[in-house]
Amino acid sequence: MTSRADIDVRPITDSEFADWNRALNTGFLRAPTSPPEVVDARRRHFLPGRRLGAFDDGRCVATFRSFAQELTVVGGATVPADAVTNVSVTATHRRRGLLTRMMAQDLAAAKDGGDVVATLIAAEYPIYGRYGFGPATSATEWTIDVPRTGLDPRRAVPDDGGRIDLVDGEDVRKLGPDLHERLRRVQPGAVDRTDVWWQVATGAVRFHPTWDEPCFAVYRSAGGEVEGMVAYTADDTWGDAKQPLNTVSVNWLIGVTPAAERALWHYLCSIDWVVKVKSGWRAPDDLLPHFLPDPRAAAVTTQADWLWVRILDVVRALEARTYGAAGSLVLEVSDSGGLAGGRYRLQASADGTGSCAPTRESADLALDVADLAVLWLGDESAVRLAALGRVREERAGAARLADALLRTSRRPWCPDMF
Repeated sequence: MTSRADIDVRPITDSEFADWNRALNTGFLRAPTSPPEVVDARRRHFLPGRRLGAFDDGRCVATFRSFAQELTVVGGATVPADAVTNVSVTATHRRRGLLTRMMAQDLAAAKDGGDVVATLIAAEYPIYGRYGFGPATSATEWTIDVPRTGLDPRRAVPDDGGRIDLVDGEDVRKLGPDLHERLRRVQPGAVDRTDVWWQVATGAVRFHPTWDEPCFAVYRSAGGEVEGMVAYTADDTWGDAKQPLNTVSVNWLIGVTPAAERALWHYLCSIDWVVKVKSGWRAPDDLLPHFLPDPRAAAVTTQADWLWVRILDVVRALEARTYGAAGSLVLEVSDSGGLAGGRYRLQASADGTGSCAPTRESADLALDVADLAVLWLGDESAVRLAALGRVREERAGAARLADALLRTSRRPWCPDMF
């Protein structure tokens, strides 16, 4: 067995990309060899310098990639983030510290480069907490039993004077970016979508050997403004008695008004032959069930953690967001990674702004940097974490004060997988 010291962890070169791509596919249980056009597309759009590999005797046995991202925080500001993805370790080389070495190298570079946080979507829950990441948002998927909704299947036209139009990929690339910008500026937990994202979503760039073209629809308000958009596919299922039993699966749906969301969900439930609609990953407090006359027609299929956050700069992270009350809290933050630990005073003002600075004052609340990330976007309760033993009150009532400052009226949500 090769020793840990003999395995080289470093940024890959262009000439090593095909080998890196093969290791990535193998780690994700896909066919090891990608078609040349897929390898070329990934090579062009996966930025050099942020692609790490572990090499044993010249063969890539672990992969890691990151890219620049913007994350929206409570109040609508954005912070620069280091988005982590394409993490894999070949089964022959597990338990040799390869992920730890790649993660440490990437997070150190991100902090030095001025990123406030790192982000990722975790395929497995137990892995990333030990690197200081915490599950900061969750997501819910509903399956709608269309006949039970109580909607009139003969009426798909919005009642507010708006309209639904089917569009193609080119239209989506023109209309989608501005619409998504409007959404992500007001949605804590949302991240930016690059031009490449829209190209991949519409098939103009392909990172996978197969691509099923979805249908696209937009909602326009009575004034003609695009306020919502959906991408969806449908299966082709028929019962023994020749009755249609088709399911629509939503790839993504965004709306900047409740009217737009309502109109798009009603449209999906009105499509001929469709008896079920799978919502895709939505915010856990999404309004979807209550857009239906019978909310029980939308049954929760899956509910799970979604966006994980690792705070790299406590001061900038806490100063970027707004607060629900005035108050002062001293936080003792532990960080085994050595990137963001320390004692900090958070001072929130009545106007919602906050300031933060290192301090030597006695701590009110002690917690790990991963649990600070869980609280930071407003989705979790410090009182709950204290009950679980993950937050420790050094001053009575500090957890309740933290909830008053940090929690939000609507839950954070990340609409994207990356």
